[in-house]
Amino acid sequence: MSRAPRPAAAAGIVVVSWAAILGVVVGFGWLITHQLKSSVNPWDNDVSRWFADQRSSTLNPLGDIGTFFGETMVGWGVAALAAVVFCVWRRTWLPALFMGLVAAGIGGLYAITTSIDTRQRPPVKILDPGLVPDHSFPSGHVATAVAAYGGIVLLSLVYARASRRWVWLLLVLPVFVLLARLYQGAHHLTDVLTSVVYASVWLLVLSRTVLSRVPVSSGR
Repeated sequence: MSRAPRPAAAAGIVVVSWAAILGVVVGFGWLITHQLKSSVNPWDNDVSRWFADQRSSTLNPLGDIGTFFGETMVGWGVAALAAVVFCVWRRTWLPALFMGLVAAGIGGLYAITTSIDTRQRPPVKILDPGLVPDHSFPSGHVATAVAAYGGIVLLSLVYARASRRWVWLLLVLPVFVLLARLYQGAHHLTDVLTSVVYASVWLLVLSRTVLSRVPVSSGR
């Protein structure tokens, strides 16, 4: 890994980066729910209707399974377990710090953005009951899947380099979750893609500030 910034500098980078990501996401959400609403909603809704038209008794259970993998308790539960395993195995607290910051950042971004940028769910029948009607933007399930399973991939690449040939398969799960949320009518395309982007950027920031502190030899 590249040389890590000093702790104080790293903390500053993390805080400033999180605030910048929040500002961009909230700003984009405001645009698509106000200034660009008339331009974005028509094709966004068309995508949602297309997914709804593909529904069948065979695919419906797959939508439920995909949503399950993006649930908060499931995604972060698996990620926390992985972090603990790496902490014990490598005798370092950095995996726990990394995953804790990933989860806290993603949770904060989602909570603030959904409260500021209220957006109605797609105009199709929603197969996931009990969702807040105006919390379509962004997708919490997709952000959780990208950050949790992507975080496990990064930890594996750093601490268990022998796993690099197969650990990438975990990235199939965020794609599965994304398609499931579109299929179930829970989110628009722009909602899920926004989550992919901000969760990926947040992972990148923390990998460069936290995981960069891992000695090169630790991953062998």
